[in-house]
Amino acid sequence: MLIKRKSIEQQESSRPARKPRYAPVTLSELDGVRYLHFGTEWVQGAMRIRKPDWPELEYAQQMMAWMLWIAAPQRLAQLGLGTAALTKFCYRQFPAAHVSAVELNPAVIAVCASMFKLPPNDERLDVLEMDALDFVNDSARHGTLDALQVDLYDATARGPVLDSADFYAACAACLAPHGIMTVNLFGDHPSYAKNVKAMKFAFDHVICLPEVHDGNVVALAFKTRPALDADALAALAARAADIVAATKLPAKSWLKGIQSTV
Repeated sequence: MLIKRKSIEQQESSRPARKPRYAPVTLSELDGVRYLHFGTEWVQGAMRIRKPDWPELEYAQQMMAWMLWIAAPQRLAQLGLGTAALTKFCYRQFPAAHVSAVELNPAVIAVCASMFKLPPNDERLDVLEMDALDFVNDSARHGTLDALQVDLYDATARGPVLDSADFYAACAACLAPHGIMTVNLFGDHPSYAKNVKAMKFAFDHVICLPEVHDGNVVALAFKTRPALDADALAALAARAADIVAATKLPAKSWLKGIQSTV
């Protein structure tokens, strides 16, 4: 997100009088990486073609930072499908977990299946065509999730499309007491302070990792405030080493960013 790369596709319409319900889904490729756009230069997700289940973008890797606290999740959800990078990684990495992904635009779901190696729904995977707000407001989901990953942007990439305190309170309600939400934000955008304030209203504790490429900041929001004393940090360091060994995700850098906030 917030990376500019020109799309190699152009979307044309013979119906100029009508505004489409959804922005056009377009693609580009460069150096073995396929990118998703919504008709603009803004990147909505990426996939290395030879490693389709790997979260290619650094911020997407940071969205997995909840793994420092939760080693064996049972239920995970992603709001905003993008290129299904997080959905695919979670589905492959946690074979005992049920993974849900919520996406409003049916064209995004279709292109993920055809161009980004998204597997079909099965007993462990549900890709749902629905509004993320409806998903988190469904009381049947409250208290069920170990981790919730939120990456909700439209074609203009001007900030998350859902950012109210009520929305984040509904996200918190979906989490189990130990649950963690990660959110992709723009650190240098006016929406950043608004989102962090809303999260702090709804969650017991919020940590923002250091900014990565082109302004992305990943926030971790905890349903229950975590211990961050010396013993807890030592345990997190051991867990980070395990994550690196098992997945090659840069978990040690996540922990360094967390320590900088203590």
